Amino acid sequence: MNKEFKILAKPYLVWLLLLAIFPMLVMVILSFIFSEGLSFEEASISLRAFQLLVDGSTLIAFRNSMVFALLTTAISFVLGYFVAYNVFKSKFKNKFLILTIFILPMWSNLLLRTEALGNLMGGNNILTDIFGSFFFLDIKGSSMAVIVGLVFTYLPFMILPIYTALEKIDYSLEEAALDLGLTEMQKFWKVIFPLSLKGVATGSILVFLPSMSGFAIPEILGEGNILLIGNIIEQAFRNMDYNFGSLLSVVILVFILGALLIVSKVDKEGETLL
Repeated sequence: MNKEFKILAKPYLVWLLLLAIFPMLVMVILSFIFSEGLSFEEASISLRAFQLLVDGSTLIAFRNSMVFALLTTAISFVLGYFVAYNVFKSKFKNKFLILTIFILPMWSNLLLRTEALGNLMGGNNILTDIFGSFFFLDIKGSSMAVIVGLVFTYLPFMILPIYTALEKIDYSLEEAALDLGLTEMQKFWKVIFPLSLKGVATGSILVFLPSMSGFAIPEILGEGNILLIGNIIEQAFRNMDYNFGSLLSVVILVFILGALLIVSKVDKEGETLL
């Protein structure tokens, strides 16, 4: 690497060390001790956090997180692929503008978006005021509300990688498939879809991980009725149980690192992340 570029990389390395690696090491240490808050004066080695890890409520939260994350990923895949493929096949000159419209909600604060969505899911909202009982939708506090919120929030993370993968497909391959006698449907399933699996894999991981570990959406839209692992972590840190909260955070980090490893294997050049 050029010396000038090495110098430019140093601030990033310092940031990575102070704000990523060091906190991660602290969480690992906290997982194996028992302490009052962050005070290490009377801390002692303990496996108490690991015992809480197999507690009934924690296992239920893990199960719920996996189920909700898988459902969100599956729904986002169906909707995301449909949107990405239609944009890919459209004759719009500025397709980037269309994609920008899809990601536009992400430019606003997550909590504000979730609260606004929650208001629309309540019994009395602006839609019922305008259109009457025809638009009456009172699902806030239910599993459906949480899934709708997760899909609404993370769908763009599925659309963009799939669209990027579709854009990189050589059009001559599609022409060759048609010349060999394939129908449009056969061309899609035998040529286009297999070549877009990189984007599907990347998008699935980008949707699955935040859906599994988040806490704001199930807390607001589920009104505390839906317990996910992110809510357990948030409660642990709020109650100053940093040992248990750190252990759960390390478990989530293991999932994240494993997902990054999968992405690096599936998409070595990082094409679908561009």
